[in-house]
Amino acid sequence: MRLVKFLFEQNPTFGVVVGEEVHPVSSPFPQDPNADLVARPEPIDGAPTLRLEDLALLAPVRPSKIIGVGANYRAHAAEMGREVREEPLLFLKAPTSILDPGAPIVRPRESSRVDFEAELAVVIGRKCRNVSEGEAMDVVFGYTALNDVTARDLQKADVQFTRGKGFDTFCPIGPAIRTEIDPSGLIVEGLINGEARQRGEVRDMVFAIPTLIARISRIMTLLPGDVIATGTPEGVGPMVAGDTVTVRVDGVGELVNPVVDEMG
Repeated sequence: MRLVKFLFEQNPTFGVVVGEEVHPVSSPFPQDPNADLVARPEPIDGAPTLRLEDLALLAPVRPSKIIGVGANYRAHAAEMGREVREEPLLFLKAPTSILDPGAPIVRPRESSRVDFEAELAVVIGRKCRNVSEGEAMDVVFGYTALNDVTARDLQKADVQFTRGKGFDTFCPIGPAIRTEIDPSGLIVEGLINGEARQRGEVRDMVFAIPTLIARISRIMTLLPGDVIATGTPEGVGPMVAGDTVTVRVDGVGELVNPVVDEMG
């Protein structure tokens, strides 16, 4: 299932993508924030079938937290001058950094270098704590594309990553959540103005997805809709105003956002 979120008659609505068509469905997010995400949302009676190209897509998930993983591809660790770690390098991105597909990434005045980072994101489907690696995939709802936008100069200047990764618009996500796929064979790509800059296979991550879920859930409770950004392949680089950045993930689609400078 490929699940998207969009505005329909001025209301945020979910839909299942079949080919180039979108069939509106009930929300997979229950009113109770601790309840499991709904694996099979119900079709909305009487709702018309829509064309995907006609829809303005929204971020498919609004997590309580976004957990990032640094240096999780060996080649990227090398290009950043970091050693491969024995434990995942974890950080948090602000939920307010979430950005819709197609919306502009804003380069803040405080930074002279803002980088793109193409990533596969894991969407958690049920509340969990202290999950074993063997049980970890049972708590996954699905996968989407994510751009871990980073003010590189600020990241390097600070001891921790909050400022460099926390600006508004620094977490584009989408366009769809893909469920019921094996992520190990997926390829993650990052492009600037259509030119490929990054390409990595999920199976090459230092810490695989079950390991990440197990280690993170040992630290904090994961809630339905929470997002784990699993790390970026080598080839990260700067974006400037006027660029278009694309994150492409097999089976999920292309997350495309323009880049602008902060006004004023």
